Amino acid sequence: MAIISKKKIPFKISAGLREYLKKYKRAVKVPIEYNDLLRYDNSIPLYDNTGKDTLWETVFYPQDEMKDIHLALKKVYSEIRSAGDVSVMKHLNVDRVDLCVYGNTRPFRVRIVNKINDNFDYFYIKNADASRVYGLELEHLLSPNRINYVVHKDSLVEEHIVGIPGDKFIQHNMHDKGVNKIRLAKEFVKFNERCFVRLLGDMHSSNFVVNIIPDFEEITYRIRSIDFDQQSYEGRKNIYLPQYFKQNNPLIELGVKLMTPETARQYQKEERSLIAGRLKIARKRVVDLMKTMMTDTISFPKNVNTLKRDLADYYGEPRFLKCKNMGEIVKMSLWMVIIRPDLHA
Repeated sequence: MAIISKKKIPFKISAGLREYLKKYKRAVKVPIEYNDLLRYDNSIPLYDNTGKDTLWETVFYPQDEMKDIHLALKKVYSEIRSAGDVSVMKHLNVDRVDLCVYGNTRPFRVRIVNKINDNFDYFYIKNADASRVYGLELEHLLSPNRINYVVHKDSLVEEHIVGIPGDKFIQHNMHDKGVNKIRLAKEFVKFNERCFVRLLGDMHSSNFVVNIIPDFEEITYRIRSIDFDQQSYEGRKNIYLPQYFKQNNPLIELGVKLMTPETARQYQKEERSLIAGRLKIARKRVVDLMKTMMTDTISFPKNVNTLKRDLADYYGEPRFLKCKNMGEIVKMSLWMVIIRPDLHA
């Protein structure tokens, strides 16, 4: 069983990371920052459709500031959805601004509504944590998913990742009549491998979503991370393997029931091959990211020393022991996908 030891410590955006973000158009000036949103003067609890407290609060701003704040938020939305094309703003309204009161980082979630068709979308404004930024960038480059986000000073703006929260999917959807359990089990194996290769930790069921994708004959699934704070932070190997979180046991038990060990290994090799292909396609950008990450501090020496020993033992690869920081460990883990395609989680 994997257990997070302590509250995650956030790390500031370093000068090197900021240069990387500028180079790849992730550093974008926006008209409102996280601290600006803290100027609300009232709030009420937000309940879901069943009347249950979501532990988010809807916040309200002074009347003399609200118009300017909403305009700024629409400009931010246009930045992540249409590369700053403000022509999309005329049909948009800011319907609600929510604050997560239970999370470590206390993010704001903004609900945007299209006045023409009542369609809605969300985006988030958070305090920028270097760990999370590295996690978002690695997700964008090495997973099947693209991520829209921008950084301005100490604020991070992220798009909403659509899907059924993993814990709710396990509780309410997993045993529905139409669920293709074999494909679901396969996707969890592949998700487990993606997290382990790029060292994304804390992927219990509350930190990922499940996308249900109709195919021409069957239904398929995509499991997507939504929390990247534990990118290359913890010192224990099992934190980076979703299979060791008890919250994920129903998905793990599904795989044990429906797949042989040989089948699971085949899916692991398949995912590692796909990651290797993405590494080759995005080689220059990944190299730039690794150079930046290897000069940055996103964890503590104790965690670095523990993790490199764990991975050296697990893979039988002594080169992990030469790593001096988390960036070097991630680089070695990615390198293993290329030089040792037979290895898997």
